[in-house]
Amino acid sequence: MPIYEYQCRACGHQLEALQRISDAPLTDCPACDKADLQKKISAAGFRLKGGGWYETDFKTGSKKNLAGDSAKPQSAKSGTDKPAGGSAAAG
Repeated sequence: MPIYEYQCRACGHQLEALQRISDAPLTDCPACDKADLQKKISAAGFRLKGGGWYETDFKTGSKKNLAGDSAKPQSAKSGTDKPAGGSAAAG
């Protein structure tokens, strides 16, 4: 369900509302009770419901690269590339 932002034109109160796309926009301000709420244009906001939405959920085998693990293979790989490049430049 998207999260919409609203601002009251009368008092300036801002709020967020979790609504279905098919729901009618809110009109009444909870702060001043006037019907001057206006839906703001903002980045899309949504909430992933359910148990666990992690980077590694749909990866298998050696594809499960975690933030700490990704630095180790790159440093080892770059270390082996330097001597090969150095000997090619010298020859």
